[in-house]
Amino acid sequence: MDDAGLKALLEHLPVFWWEVDEPWRVRERAGDAFAGTGALRLDPHPGTPRRYAAFAGLADLAPAAAFIRDRDGRYLWANHTYAHLYGTVPDNLVGKYIEDFDAPAEAVQFRALDQEVLTRGTPVRHTLAYRRPDGSAGQAVGHRFVVRENARTCVAGIYVDITDRLRAMVQWQEAEENLQALRDHSGLPCALLSANGRVVEASAAAAELFRLSLPDLVGRRAHTLLAPEPGLDGLLRRWNGLIARRTRRVETCAVLLDTEGRQRRAQIHLTTVGHSAARARYVWAVVTHQSLAHEAHPSLTAAQIRILSLLAAGSSNGDIATSLKLSRQTVDYHLSRLRELLGAATRPALVARAYVLGILAPRTWPPRSATAGHPLSTA
Repeated sequence: MDDAGLKALLEHLPVFWWEVDEPWRVRERAGDAFAGTGALRLDPHPGTPRRYAAFAGLADLAPAAAFIRDRDGRYLWANHTYAHLYGTVPDNLVGKYIEDFDAPAEAVQFRALDQEVLTRGTPVRHTLAYRRPDGSAGQAVGHRFVVRENARTCVAGIYVDITDRLRAMVQWQEAEENLQALRDHSGLPCALLSANGRVVEASAAAAELFRLSLPDLVGRRAHTLLAPEPGLDGLLRRWNGLIARRTRRVETCAVLLDTEGRQRRAQIHLTTVGHSAARARYVWAVVTHQSLAHEAHPSLTAAQIRILSLLAAGSSNGDIATSLKLSRQTVDYHLSRLRELLGAATRPALVARAYVLGILAPRTWPPRSATAGHPLSTA
């Protein structure tokens, strides 16, 4: 391969290269896409020393498969990547014809492409189907173009195998479809949130939870869907930890607020999406459990929540007073106040309301607060 053919190939490799002299002056550079529409050529002056030996090595070992053929379909040059497609080495390709390596139908296709390039005199970009060395179907994308090789007009080609990339895209699309099916048909309220807390996608169940239409929910800021409560500062810290990738998953509780002003305590799972960026771009939020919707009521004190948990465990007023080191009269007062706050006339109704309103955590024994920071905490 002479300097003209090598220069033409290097012009279209998916790299940028340059050659500098000892004082670090750039003498040659290339690597951009096609700058023109005609044949690329470089006719060195007689006696000019060969300057592209280093780049010949680059072309030979480049990940892009490259070749040069004459008008008769005979290989004049090929790099190692191209030869590997046929399970051989470049020396075994040079001097052979297309039909020596490709099936008859593919050989006819390749010759037709060569003739198209030679006739038009302009580069042709296309996707090529071929058989990989392991027998599986492969696809490559690239260009064929005219080059001058030893004063002859020839066809050169550069291709990049995209088989694995296409397979990855198909897998990604299947995963996306599965995720959408889960989002739309699982019945779980879930939403994809941006790093700044805006709803990007949401399920129909999430829209119903907030008494919104789906188009009205998408685009909302998440903080407008939360009831103001003391625990919001802690939730914000955990969210910032997710976005900064200090953690990938968070399980937390929050009080959700619908458009009718009703509240419900919900258990929420937050998971970041992707691994590449230094900061997470998106977070999936999934509501796994939720309390009964209710009108807003004053927040309960830690003592009142402890009394509710002991009451749910079957303790009498005297037992509660002993456990909490309170007087019997203080316990009676708290229970009276709780019945008023929660709208419950009896002790069983008080316990039931504590569970359906999300004050006490379901599926735990002994009973404990739904907002407890530790599984064994009673507050």
